[in-house]
Amino acid sequence: MKITCYQDTDTLYIEFREAEVAETREFDENTLLDLDEGGNLCGLTLEHARERADIPHVTFEQVAA
Repeated sequence: MKITCYQDTDTLYIEFREAEVAETREFDENTLLDLDEGGNLCGLTLEHARERADIPHVTFEQVAA
């Protein structure tokens, strides 16, 4: 997973996995979902990211099954 924050446009992009994007769907006015050919989610774009997410504070936790 890769997270990129574009400060100049206040956009956050989360790439869940490297894949060729076949389609981008609008979830809402400021959220876009990137899907591969099989309809699997491979990326998420958040516009106005500072208003919608706590950008400076990121935590990743992996929980064992």
